[in-house]
Amino acid sequence: MDWIQYLLIPLILSAFMVVILLGGFAYLSYFERKVVARFTMRYGPNRAGPFGLLQPIADAIKMAFKEELMPAHADKTVYILAPALAVSSALLAWGVIPIASQGFQLFGYYVPPFIANINVALLYISAVTSIGIYGIVLAGWASNNKYSLLGALRTSAQMVSYELPLGITLVSLLLVVGSMRMTNFIDYQVNHIWLIFLQPLAFIIFFIAGLAELNRSPFDLPETENELVSGFMTEYGGIRFALFFMGEYIHMITASAIIATLFLGGWHGPFAQEVPFLGAFYLIAKIVLMLFLMIWVRASVPRVRYDHLMSFCWKILVPLSLLNVAVTAIVVTVAN
Repeated sequence: MDWIQYLLIPLILSAFMVVILLGGFAYLSYFERKVVARFTMRYGPNRAGPFGLLQPIADAIKMAFKEELMPAHADKTVYILAPALAVSSALLAWGVIPIASQGFQLFGYYVPPFIANINVALLYISAVTSIGIYGIVLAGWASNNKYSLLGALRTSAQMVSYELPLGITLVSLLLVVGSMRMTNFIDYQVNHIWLIFLQPLAFIIFFIAGLAELNRSPFDLPETENELVSGFMTEYGGIRFALFFMGEYIHMITASAIIATLFLGGWHGPFAQEVPFLGAFYLIAKIVLMLFLMIWVRASVPRVRYDHLMSFCWKILVPLSLLNVAVTAIVVTVAN
């Protein structure tokens, strides 16, 4: 029946992806604490369970039972909905990311290696990942707290600015591939070469701008504890604070998957097309590599000043991204 193929199977894939990402978020926090601990010659979590592997579960239980307080003059509806908005944008982007080379048959129905294969996937990703900005901005505004509002204003200026070099970088990739489908990006890299080798400058710009979009160190200015207490999250506690925490880490996983798909061939690797599920392991390995790189930057680079952050975007990243688009356009035109 058509409704099973085109409605039920995508819904099941979506639910499965959400469960995987929630588990990935929990153990990404464990992975980051362990890696940063090694960089700083400490042990990291090592008490809850063997090797500290139960620490994410202990943290989740603690957050679930912590008392939640709401400011008396907060906009209650927006205050409650903002954390969910921050999380949902990171989950929605997975709708167009292929996770393997091919699907499989289950009870006579075809299960594809993606939830949707739309022809405007790049625009879709740009749109849904931008929704996360609203969750953070609305949280700071609805809290009725000056520190929260300042964090929200920083977030809006920072994210809107860094979306410009991100978008320009995507244009240069589009000129090379000639399609917005994520599957076509992978097909191009399977048949030619990974785009990180064709577009190394685009990769560097995309990665740096991605760190700013994710509020990751050294660009974690919206929640600078030495200036703004905790920025937009100052008035949040308990499970609502955990939702913002979850949103940041799921955004890290999503951004790593997008980078892996656009620049590192996605699921592509030796024998990935012959062995059905091998491509998923290649994609996971590339995601872990990018996550390690983000954590490495956090452990190595100190936080920058806010005016330096904005100057770096407008004076360096934007001109470089425009130059990269111009050079790419000339090369593609000459080659064709």
